[in-house]
Amino acid sequence: MKPDILTAEAVTRQLKEFDVYKIREDFPILKTKVRGKDLVYLDNAATSQKPQVVIDSLVNYYTTMNSNIHRGVHFLSERATLAYEDARLKIKEYINAISACEVVFTRGATEAINLVAASYGRQIIQEGDEIIISAMEHHANIVPWQMLCLEKNAKLKVIPINDEGELLFDEYINLLSEKTKFVSVVQVSNSLGTINPVRQIIEAAHQRNIPVLVDGSQAVPHQRVDVQKLDADFFVMSGHKVFGPTGIGVLYGKAELLNAMPPYQTGGDMIRYVTFEKTLFNDIPNKFEAGTPNIEGVIGFGAVIDYLNKLDFSLIEAHEHDLLEYATAKILDIDGVRVVGTAKNKAAVLSFVLANIHPHDIGTIMDSEGVAIRTGHHCTQPVMQRFCIPATARASFALYNTREEVDKFIGAIHKVIKVMG
Repeated sequence: MKPDILTAEAVTRQLKEFDVYKIREDFPILKTKVRGKDLVYLDNAATSQKPQVVIDSLVNYYTTMNSNIHRGVHFLSERATLAYEDARLKIKEYINAISACEVVFTRGATEAINLVAASYGRQIIQEGDEIIISAMEHHANIVPWQMLCLEKNAKLKVIPINDEGELLFDEYINLLSEKTKFVSVVQVSNSLGTINPVRQIIEAAHQRNIPVLVDGSQAVPHQRVDVQKLDADFFVMSGHKVFGPTGIGVLYGKAELLNAMPPYQTGGDMIRYVTFEKTLFNDIPNKFEAGTPNIEGVIGFGAVIDYLNKLDFSLIEAHEHDLLEYATAKILDIDGVRVVGTAKNKAAVLSFVLANIHPHDIGTIMDSEGVAIRTGHHCTQPVMQRFCIPATARASFALYNTREEVDKFIGAIHKVIKVMG
């Protein structure tokens, strides 16, 4: 997953082949001016920007097919239903699920994790059981399991990380026991950039017949994911992290697991038959999609899948790796900088602190230069505690970022030091 470090000649060749400047033309917001300066958007781990084709798909939905789905027999409803279910098929193919019924639409990865915790977790977790997560999880992959453990009087076990921000795999193996009933881990850390060995994590758990959920929210924008190769029991992602709309996410689950799970929410469209005496629930995935869904969000997600299918992710990975290597080398030349998260296998995330300068001040001054980064704990407060810091400044790169933007980012850091020094 991590390409070799490229020579200057190879970088030039790769950029020509990838043509990042052509890609940038697809994202209209990148032409924005911020305080008279060109926008340098380096907050992609929080949310990514949207290509014009996604924006157009949302407008097209509301101007040509706006209607509720599944229930109607009129033209607009049938057209909207077809577009909605077509998006499900596109996502099924994109992540290599066996069946479209294994693709459940949610409001995001957070709801998807909560769905699994509430529906699957409540069935299998008993008093004294153990659930394993990692020390680098987003709060969305901590709190639902904490709540479940509190409810069931179970225990939450945590895989520790080293000073580089890498999981201690041997410690994970030691945590696995007959008491372990579930494992839930992030594929790529949003605050450290660490790419975790999720395939090996899953293999070790499956040797003990322990199911595994993978939070792939930060992985999908940077690499192709194959849920069959991973053999993940559950896999979650958010549309807005991968150049799609906000408010839409996906839960992939193996069909046999989803079929055995009770509904997470109840209401319309997730039922087959209702009387005052009893209710019969619909088949998967409809069983988990109560009420009117985010129809335009699903259609927009389908549009971004079409867009991504036209791209070569090997080139994207090489391009982003070059940006990360270039930015890391530049930032380490600055006195007083500490990079937080130095794993050997990293996605394009660069978290750092500056001596005696609060990250919020860093972000504010950088914004005056048109550079958008994220500051804070990034919904990973245990990570901050592990590194004995309250927060970091984080630059996160995407396929449309450039070396020129890295240079502006570094220049903005020098401006911070000048103002605050």
